[in-house]
Amino acid sequence: MLWIIIAIISYLLFAVVALVDKYLLRGPIPGPHIYSFYVGIFGIFTLALIPFGFLSVPGFEQIVLALFAGAVSIFALFVFYSALQRFEVSRVVPAIGGILPLFTLVLVFIFSRGKEALGFFEILAFIFLISGTVLITLKKEKSITLKSIQLSVLAAFLFSLTFVLSKFVYISQPFWSGFIWMRIGGLLAGVCFLFTKQVRIELFTKKTSFKQKTAKIFLGNQVLGGSAFILQNWAIALVPLGFLAFVNALEGIKYVFLLIFIIFLSSMFPQVLKEEISRKIIFQKLLAILLIIIGLILLAF
Repeated sequence: MLWIIIAIISYLLFAVVALVDKYLLRGPIPGPHIYSFYVGIFGIFTLALIPFGFLSVPGFEQIVLALFAGAVSIFALFVFYSALQRFEVSRVVPAIGGILPLFTLVLVFIFSRGKEALGFFEILAFIFLISGTVLITLKKEKSITLKSIQLSVLAAFLFSLTFVLSKFVYISQPFWSGFIWMRIGGLLAGVCFLFTKQVRIELFTKKTSFKQKTAKIFLGNQVLGGSAFILQNWAIALVPLGFLAFVNALEGIKYVFLLIFIIFLSSMFPQVLKEEISRKIIFQKLLAILLIIIGLILLAF
């Protein structure tokens, strides 16, 4: 069960990254095109790992699979950033959190030709984890629109496809080799955004896309996000194929950490982040955390 611990640590780091992402998308970074471009381009730093990861070169089909998986991950981020920019987080995140693990479960079942199926207690743990994830991110006062659902479903599917493709990459390749090839695929996908009007304008016309302070925040966030991403991929590599959807379902833990950070920041630094925390909200969050804990116990034992 080492993969559970690694996944939990990765979601702790992702919680911090999520706070900074929201700040950057609200102002300093103008849109999802330019943000996805920079995230993809930062894959070039993965090339520094080549001496450690290319002890053996995989076959052509495996290289194509890894490149495709990396490219899909960037396009998934683009759809996700687009949804975050256009709609409230409370509309997008619960939908993705609930749908993504289901997509992964179905895709694993299809790709394994029905060989990977969960038992009763595993399905029960899965239900508890998803329920907790949706509940901890849900805000009832926010209406859900058809467009927000469409973007959320598309993002969830692309993220799920990334997870499943990544798992098959790690099944056939050593971890670092597969990871490097997928990041190269992400780099190539990032380059594709150079052909969009928004990115060209930001890079070659405007000179204020990245102020020095914003650049430092972005770079630091990318380092932290990269560390979280490596840990998450390590969990994907370790988890049995039939349990892959649980790596998605465990994402509710990220929002537990996020809730703790938000409560701390809103109380200590209200000028930076102000969050409404009522008794009703606290009860909802505590119930969600209880569901996640029950799911974790069922999964672990």
